Amino acid sequence: MRTSPRGVIRPWPGGPPAVDVVLAVLLTAVTITLNLLSAEHRLLWESGVWVGEGFKAPTGWALVLIAFTCLPIAWRRRAPVVAVLLSEASSLLMIVAGQASIGTAVAAMILLYSAAAYRGLAVNVWVLAVVVSSTAAGWWLADPVPSWSERVLALLLLGVVWGAGRGVRLRRAYTAELRDRAERLERARESDTRAARAEERSRIARELHDVVAHHVSVMTVQAAAARRVLGSNPDGAREALSAIEETGRTAMREMRNLVGVLRTDEVDGPAERGPQPGLRDLPALFEQMREAGLRAQLWIEGEPGQVPAGVDLAAYRLVQEGLTNSLRHAGPGARAWVTVRHGDGELAVVVEDDGAGPPEASEGRRPGHGLVGIRERVALYGGILRIGPRSGGGFEVTARFPLKDGS
Repeated sequence: MRTSPRGVIRPWPGGPPAVDVVLAVLLTAVTITLNLLSAEHRLLWESGVWVGEGFKAPTGWALVLIAFTCLPIAWRRRAPVVAVLLSEASSLLMIVAGQASIGTAVAAMILLYSAAAYRGLAVNVWVLAVVVSSTAAGWWLADPVPSWSERVLALLLLGVVWGAGRGVRLRRAYTAELRDRAERLERARESDTRAARAEERSRIARELHDVVAHHVSVMTVQAAAARRVLGSNPDGAREALSAIEETGRTAMREMRNLVGVLRTDEVDGPAERGPQPGLRDLPALFEQMREAGLRAQLWIEGEPGQVPAGVDLAAYRLVQEGLTNSLRHAGPGARAWVTVRHGDGELAVVVEDDGAGPPEASEGRRPGHGLVGIRERVALYGGILRIGPRSGGGFEVTARFPLKDGS
């Protein structure tokens, strides 16, 4: 005995399920027993009177035909069409031999139900036609011939059995479809979750780049200034080192807030996260840039309104990246200014400098990822970005963010 992949116990490898084998053997034994008992009493019920004529004692061939009628039930799942053909042929031979029994009728109904429950519509309609044709042929071969009411009742019974099997198959297919749909939805949900996580990691990567690039650039400039004045102006060097320390603390704090997003599933609970910077934090940014040695000015035009959080952060990062580039590449003595213009349904941010570039040649310098990150941020919110040389010398970064009504 073994268990198939579907959990059906089979008496031998590749054979029919054990329950079908037991059912076939049991029905065969009952049918043979009923025929033997009927032969012993030799009684028939006809017109309300018991009579002793019209029944033949079962012969050896009759017992063989009973077996060929009932035993095919064992293959009702694996080969229902072959089982129906074999059973119906044997049943007709039994009627010709005068050995018809209720057991053979039960076998026909079981096989019809099995074909309807385990095969497609085309196959089980063909099987229904075979069973109905065999039943009709048996009526004309039987002695006596059944009445019309008995024929109608038999056809109704066959229709009910076939419909029950068909209903079971449809129900099974519907359940399988629901299960498959649930699995597809689960896979889609997992895919959406992975996509959301990937997007969040991409966003955090952009934020970390902006934070690290800006603060490290400021710290590098301040460290260079401290080195130059270390011997001649110790107090100035001390102030530069203090600024480096403060810049490093600010960078660590911002990175801790960003990385905290990835640690919300830890057992210790969600990490504390501070608010993201925005246009309201520009004065502090400009103060930091002035301490690093960049002469920077800020102008705000128009009446500040409510800006979406994403646009607010993107505008701040754009100003931060633009000033960092001016600090690194505009050259000594350069001046930078930022204009934030609040318009009707639009936010415009312009970062300009008048630098001529660093003393060393910049042709071999590889561009960083800052401008790429700015383009992604502006495009994410449907904005327009222009990056390039400024008329009159220097460099310019201009972005225009559309603001929805009511923002």
